[in-house]
Amino acid sequence: MSAPLRTRSTARRRSAPMAPTRAATPAVLTVGVIGAGRVGAALGAALTAAGHRVVAATGHSGASQARLALLLPTVPRRPAASVARAAIDLLLIAVPDDALAGVVANLAAGGALRPGQVVAHTSGAHGMAVLAPAAAVGVRPLALHPAMTFAGTPDDLDRLPGISYGVTAPAELRPLAARLVTDLGGVPEWISEDARPLYHAALAHGANHLVTLVNEAADRLRDAGVGQPEKVLAPLLHAALENALRLGDDALTGPVSRGDAGTVQRHLSRLAATSPESVAAYLALARRTADRAVAAGRLRAVDAQSLFGVLGGAQTEVAQTEVAA
Repeated sequence: MSAPLRTRSTARRRSAPMAPTRAATPAVLTVGVIGAGRVGAALGAALTAAGHRVVAATGHSGASQARLALLLPTVPRRPAASVARAAIDLLLIAVPDDALAGVVANLAAGGALRPGQVVAHTSGAHGMAVLAPAAAVGVRPLALHPAMTFAGTPDDLDRLPGISYGVTAPAELRPLAARLVTDLGGVPEWISEDARPLYHAALAHGANHLVTLVNEAADRLRDAGVGQPEKVLAPLLHAALENALRLGDDALTGPVSRGDAGTVQRHLSRLAATSPESVAAYLALARRTADRAVAAGRLRAVDAQSLFGVLGGAQTEVAQTEVAA
């Protein structure tokens, strides 16, 4: 009585359509890293620490060679095409934003990539479009940007746990992308393709410009006779950053948020005499601070009129000086 049952079962199996499948991604990935800058070396070391096999990396400059020796000491140095061929499961491309398209195009044109291979870049500014030449040969594209600043030292690895990664990926690759971010100790933030420039602008504005702002403040303190400006700034800036992250615009303090036009005018006059190159940045930030203070209800529009007059007059002077120069 069992034979007819087997026959019906076999018939059903034969008549069912075969769904296309993709080979399961192995638990331990074979990885190659193109670009041994601060980001590439750190992520390569983090992937190694997570149990993956980094089998090859590029590194041409003296600084890159030193980072590889420090963070990936046992990984062979090879040309980019060789690294791509050795990266059976995952090729991580960590090169400068403006170099990325050329690197991808050269790898695809040179036959170094193959169907099914995951190619991920670490650029915050780019999404998947820059990987189009690779996708055209069957590569699975992934944008994987760590929202962190790197120094190229082992200390970078201590900063990775808990950070966010801006991820742009096709739907079928999202599980692998999430797994990679988890392996790196991070949290994925899913960014759409068209939002990548805005995402990156926000991070650059907040982090890169913060470095410039802090160093500008330190320089002006030195001009004022302060011998160790970092000691003055450290507690103030730590508190300001923590309050801003916790309270938003309610953390605003200082003369602009109070509408103290006279104080701001004295700031501008002294900056113009001591460090005229700092005036334009002060003006731009003061005006944006005032706008946000008014919008948040921290500064009444009527109380801001004199302040806007001071800022507008100073802006006109800067513009006239630039034209004369």
